[in-house]
Amino acid sequence: MIEESEPNPTQRGGSLTPAHHSRANHKGISHHSGSASGSNPAAVYLARLAPGSRRSMKQALERAAVFLAGSEVDAATLPWERLRYEHTQALRTHFAELYSPATANRYLSAVRGVLQEAWRLGLVDSETYHRAVDLEPVRGSRATKGRALSVGEARAIFEVCAQDASPAGARDAACFGLAYGLGLRRAEIAGLSVEDWEQEEMRIIVRGKGNKERTVYADDGTAAAIEDWLAIRGGDSGPLLVAVRKSGNLVHGRHLTDQAIYQILRRRQQEAGTPPFTPHDLRRTYGGDLLDAGADLATVQKLMGHAKPDTTSGYDRRGERAKKRASGMRHTPYPGAR
Repeated sequence: MIEESEPNPTQRGGSLTPAHHSRANHKGISHHSGSASGSNPAAVYLARLAPGSRRSMKQALERAAVFLAGSEVDAATLPWERLRYEHTQALRTHFAELYSPATANRYLSAVRGVLQEAWRLGLVDSETYHRAVDLEPVRGSRATKGRALSVGEARAIFEVCAQDASPAGARDAACFGLAYGLGLRRAEIAGLSVEDWEQEEMRIIVRGKGNKERTVYADDGTAAAIEDWLAIRGGDSGPLLVAVRKSGNLVHGRHLTDQAIYQILRRRQQEAGTPPFTPHDLRRTYGGDLLDAGADLATVQKLMGHAKPDTTSGYDRRGERAKKRASGMRHTPYPGAR
């Protein structure tokens, strides 16, 4: 537990409870005294995030809370305003040992965000806040995870959608097209409205992270998938993708969730029998295909809605192919080599 008395941040598991205090009866931090979200910095922080980011950052805060205070508390009940530099530094060490640098820094960003809200709410003074968030970023890099889909795999997904004569078949083909053909995030797909699609220009207006708007242009195949779905859905204003009942009736007026988008893509992948892929793999495929085709990095960055070009460069597969070709230029004289 985090206590007001002198803590020991090196204690195993992140438990910072002094020996003379019991978990059942102590005056330190075990739970948040208030339940109203207005005075809970974690709730205030999560409320200002986009839905797509809220789930992952909540997970980060839950893991931080368990490390700091054990399973007795969670992100909603941990009194974040009592964190001090020694606690956040212990968190940094813990995250750096368990996760990739990118994940560790993302988790630390969530903690910083909560502490910032605690300061804004007047729960912690400025000096304490700035000391607690004064952490060096976790250094290093990892090989890119995930994979790109082949054209054959994409064709197989569209084919299983076409074999479904219900409205769900056309909807799911459009959903896959938006992810594979436009590189949209799950939350971006879920948030689209009919009004965002401009048929004549074959472009769609996307609201991404940070409520930033961007325009993405569709190729012929993606545009056709969207139009085929709209022919069934109708062109009335409202959510672009909607739920389909078993009867085939459409449920208008309510957006699908990003989790529903995940389930749609997962189900069609299983039906097609392709190797598993994540929704982000479709986005990775889109960015990689554009760079392979010769699109410049700045343009792809804008199309994908990345804040930094470094993020976009992570989708560039050309460097990996060059390394593979270079490796094949030498020979290791092992007798059993084929």
